[in-house]
Amino acid sequence: MQINVGIIGLGTVGCGTYEVLRRNAELISQRAGCDIRVTRVATANPDKVRPVQFDKCIVSSDVDALLNDPEIHIVAELVGGVEPALDYVLRAIQNKKSVVTANKELIAKCGTDIMTAAEKAGVDFFFEGSVGGGIPLIKPLRESLAGNRVQQLMGIVNGTTNYILTAMTREGRDFDEVLAEAQKLGYAETDPTADVDGFDATYKLAILADVAFGTRVTEADIYREGIRHIGKRDIEYAAELGYVIKLIALGRHHEDGELELRVHPALLPKDHPLASVSDAFNAVLVKGDAVGDVMFYGRGAGMEPTGSAVVGDIIEAARNIRVNATGLARHEPLHPTKIRDFAEVETRFCIRMQVADQPGVLARIAAIFGDKGVSLESIVQKKADGGAAEIFWMTHRTSQRALARSLGEFNRLDIVREVSSVLRVEGE
Repeated sequence: MQINVGIIGLGTVGCGTYEVLRRNAELISQRAGCDIRVTRVATANPDKVRPVQFDKCIVSSDVDALLNDPEIHIVAELVGGVEPALDYVLRAIQNKKSVVTANKELIAKCGTDIMTAAEKAGVDFFFEGSVGGGIPLIKPLRESLAGNRVQQLMGIVNGTTNYILTAMTREGRDFDEVLAEAQKLGYAETDPTADVDGFDATYKLAILADVAFGTRVTEADIYREGIRHIGKRDIEYAAELGYVIKLIALGRHHEDGELELRVHPALLPKDHPLASVSDAFNAVLVKGDAVGDVMFYGRGAGMEPTGSAVVGDIIEAARNIRVNATGLARHEPLHPTKIRDFAEVETRFCIRMQVADQPGVLARIAAIFGDKGVSLESIVQKKADGGAAEIFWMTHRTSQRALARSLGEFNRLDIVREVSSVLRVEGE
């Protein structure tokens, strides 16, 4: 039996998917129990020079011909974004074709509608490559850990920001300088907004939380904060106190059924498993009630790592077609979605501020913290320029609301020149 695949999109992931299928064709066919062949490829620029060699007779710009070809069994949507990708996916499903994708934004924003359509049509819809590149995450959460109540997941799921923070930590450089270098090397896009402002990590957390906690999660449910405000002084202070700064995606399922979902920079203890995840690598730490802690680590992006995940989904879809078992997956939520009010989320905080270098300042600021219910653990003070002192406060565990009230008071004080950064502490 031969299963035919149509690929839409010949960017980084599309090229990687085609190359893995070509290079490992014999092995893949043996594992799938049938021949798997790419018979059509659709791309906006068929004549563009690419890093892999294609059979030119199967490449065109005609997406409609691919979607309407009755000989195509599986469509790999590798365009990215919501439109026109959503249209392509829904049309493929309507034409009774199984679909695989690595499109995290599409899944985060439209995943429920797509899964519902796939169930009604009796076809498969798989998206392993949408989170963590080549790291197996979706299938282990759905299958291997299905007997667990997942209590928490925390991960580094964006390679660009991890590369930037790693370089800042190792080399003592500022964010803007490292970002410019990352763009030059191809680690960051010309417009880095999706990465450095946390959108990419938010999409991925929405997908992981939906699968892990068995409830509907959208990007709107997740608190998001990027890394633009992180300075080398924050990294220096963190190191002095025994921490490293990482952009983390965190989901926590509380006993009352509420979900705590957030993406932001955080201080992690240097001995935490995620603290040593460097450069463009990704890792996700999952805590289940039965299994305990399980960590997934590897290359979170790239041509062949992500292509590997897409090919894994293609093989699974092909196996299901071969034995007439498509469309069996169910995506009904296990319970209603209840998102914890972010103001009630509790953690420890580090606050860096510039204050007037004069007697009594620390006492006044500490008194405001106390009045607002924020307990202080430690203070690091260093002389700054221009008659100001730089203070790095570490709090005990407190709520976001209490800290926000304190910061509101500081904004009205002449002795506080600037609140330079507010960072959370996790992993303790």
